[in-house]
Amino acid sequence: MSSTNLAVVEALKTYSPSQNKKIWIDLDNSPHVPFFRPIIDDLRKKGYEVFVTARDAYQVRELLEFYGIDSKVVGKHYGKYKLLKALGTCWRAVALTSMIRRAKPDISVCHGSRGCLITSKLLKIPNLTLTDYEFTTSVPSMRPTWLIVPSVVPDDRLGEAGPIILKYPGIKEDVYLSRFTPDKELRNRLGIPADALLVTVRPPATEAHYHNPEAEVLLKAALQRFVADQDARIVLLPRNQRQDAELRAEWPEAIAAGKIVIPDHVEDGMNIIWNSDLVISGGGTMNREAAAMRVPVYSIFRGKIGAVDRFLAEDGRLVLLESVDDIRTKIVALRRKKSLAATEPHIPALETIVQHIETILASMPKRSVTRG
Repeated sequence: MSSTNLAVVEALKTYSPSQNKKIWIDLDNSPHVPFFRPIIDDLRKKGYEVFVTARDAYQVRELLEFYGIDSKVVGKHYGKYKLLKALGTCWRAVALTSMIRRAKPDISVCHGSRGCLITSKLLKIPNLTLTDYEFTTSVPSMRPTWLIVPSVVPDDRLGEAGPIILKYPGIKEDVYLSRFTPDKELRNRLGIPADALLVTVRPPATEAHYHNPEAEVLLKAALQRFVADQDARIVLLPRNQRQDAELRAEWPEAIAAGKIVIPDHVEDGMNIIWNSDLVISGGGTMNREAAAMRVPVYSIFRGKIGAVDRFLAEDGRLVLLESVDDIRTKIVALRRKKSLAATEPHIPALETIVQHIETILASMPKRSVTRG
């Protein structure tokens, strides 16, 4: 054991959460809700006070209700234009600053939330940021104190010297896969025949700064292929109300015929994937959720490919699609056998992240700062 690890062990021996350390967690996007849910649960079980804020973007509000997470919702999504994004982020940071000044947390934790990062800087709160995509646009001069990434992300992709870099095994989706329980009634609830080939499709994030319009061309080709397949049913998962309306307007006949199903209420994304025969997605999280569950998954994401997706592609768990021809030739449309038993060894991603947070808190004195 290294001297650093020995020091960590000794610090944890004498440390107790009863020292009233307070953790602020900010949920900025839909994938953050299931990701942080087990982290929040574990920290509270260990005796920490956890204060949660969230941004009303995509399905965040609905997922908070679905998972029963108590949170203060501050701010919303401000569209695809950079100026509005920047102004909205600044406004949210101002609103958060007023709230967080009163809460007085010892540390802030987020998964790339710019509002959280700015607020932490303004209030001089140490920040722990998690990320699994190294090409996300950062806020100039706003660096976290600590950065936690999957172990497959190389250090040289994480920018210049700044935050202390910590790592965890596996991928982000392994954190909540450990709490997954299959729902065998989901197909019936969505009106999908038991013998149908179920294809789950997640459109690209058209309002994201990294969006490439090529992904929309691939999305249309994928939908055309499986609408024409008499044995297939598509569960289509729009990212927001605007995208929902656009897709309904483009595919009215397929939706009316039941070929395309757009759920009218929030469902657990992991269970939609588990019930599927294959997944086609323009978003990183759903791709990686399917890869973690060993469900065949095809990525139509056309931005810069991050280290995690490269790793999954090289491991044979993710197929990267680059052209309309790939839609026809690379997607294998077969029904898969679904097992209720876990077939993969447990990956201690959740435990490692929680231990990192505990270790950081153990090294920090109790803050007795009055912020005016």
